[in-house]
Amino acid sequence: MPGGTNSALASTAATLRQQVYLQLRGAIEQGTFAPGARLPPSRDHALALGVGRNTVLWALERLRAEGYVVARVGDGSYVAPGLAALRGGRRRVAAIAPAGALSKRGQAIADIALRWRPPTQLPVAFRIGAPATAEFPFALWDRLARDTAAPRRRALSQYTDPAGEPALREAIAQWLLVSRGIRCEASQVLVTSGSQQGIDLIGRLLLDLGDEVMVEDPGYPGIRANLLGQGAVVRPVPLDADGLCIAQGAARWPQARMAVVTPTHQFPMGVHMSLARRLALLDWARTRRAWIVEDDYDGEFQYGAHRMPALCSLPQSERVLYVGTFSKTLHPGLRLGFIVMPLALAPAFAGAKAVTDRHSPGAAQDVLARFITEGHLLRHLRRMRELYALRQELVIETLAKASGGALRLLPSAQGMHLAHEDEAGRPDEPLSVCAQEGGVYLATLSRYAIEAPRRGWLFGYAGYDEAALRAAARTVGRLFSAR
Repeated sequence: MPGGTNSALASTAATLRQQVYLQLRGAIEQGTFAPGARLPPSRDHALALGVGRNTVLWALERLRAEGYVVARVGDGSYVAPGLAALRGGRRRVAAIAPAGALSKRGQAIADIALRWRPPTQLPVAFRIGAPATAEFPFALWDRLARDTAAPRRRALSQYTDPAGEPALREAIAQWLLVSRGIRCEASQVLVTSGSQQGIDLIGRLLLDLGDEVMVEDPGYPGIRANLLGQGAVVRPVPLDADGLCIAQGAARWPQARMAVVTPTHQFPMGVHMSLARRLALLDWARTRRAWIVEDDYDGEFQYGAHRMPALCSLPQSERVLYVGTFSKTLHPGLRLGFIVMPLALAPAFAGAKAVTDRHSPGAAQDVLARFITEGHLLRHLRRMRELYALRQELVIETLAKASGGALRLLPSAQGMHLAHEDEAGRPDEPLSVCAQEGGVYLATLSRYAIEAPRRGWLFGYAGYDEAALRAAARTVGRLFSAR
């Protein structure tokens, strides 16, 4: 115990020295002691502060070493001449940093990010995009992690392939063939830190400054924010019951170099792109030598007897880059996604990934590979599809009853949320604010629109249990019944 006491005393002394040093340095920087001014004698300063003289001497010695103070033999310590530029310097930097410290592109990215503001609050129904994390088999995942042999753990703790662990890339390629009808080689798969990084890499490697990109209107603002941050020009294209109106978009934006779409379950409207529209989109890309980015954010959640394959699975889809994520199928905290791309692009994308964040976490990739190959992903998704279908039905019924029939949502054969559009086009924000005051998160359609005058609300149901959904539905239902 004596050793512990001595250690505590030493720590206290070090803290006092640091505090005195910071106090003196701050006084010099803020102009309390002007350049050339004489500092108080060390004895007087120590008495005023109630500390030992050695504590003050240590602080002065450090300030002399850093150039803030000069010592005059027999005459004490003085603030070094030529430090006038420090006076108020920190306050000035704080004031000008937001407007002047960033490059024009950096300021644009910061502004876009502030407008996007992805929700990070604790899960509150009906927040969209939230999977049922309470149903995730964490114990199984932990067991798989513990079963990793020691040599393998050591290997995974080193720098690994920026394109992703070979076992995971192979597992993803095999899974996509069975689940989404996509035929690809493992070498065409790049593991990313979620789908947002996938979009970022695609924009940086395939677009030049000022290139035009067609996006769905309404659509996901995170995609627009990412593209604008890359210096691209975002061009909105409206939707109808068959999905993106590609003919209209091609006529209006003939210089477009890329189109970003959510064809399986359009975000946020929920429509799926018809086969005729898909073929027209592929023809546009082939004719214009443009790129298509297929964001299949929740394509694994289809509840009907027949599942719609991915756009990337169709013939003549060589100009499609498929972006997938495990944030919805498993949980967002995993931070793993992937891109499937033409083989010729794979080396460049791996290089760009390497200079971005070197590689995604190797240990998580290793466990995920076994989670897929051992059949756990398939079983988990089967359970979630059944659960989400039941939760969707519960929301529809409870909202209709609580609103006295004023709010009748149409069922959907896919996805994790339902969209309700106000045909009268009335402002949707007031009702959303009232829902928030009642403890319910209710996203508005107007938030996702660019030019299209869409008004309405989105109801996320996947991540909430029966009690939470019923309570939220009663709160929102009362608001609709009173409109």
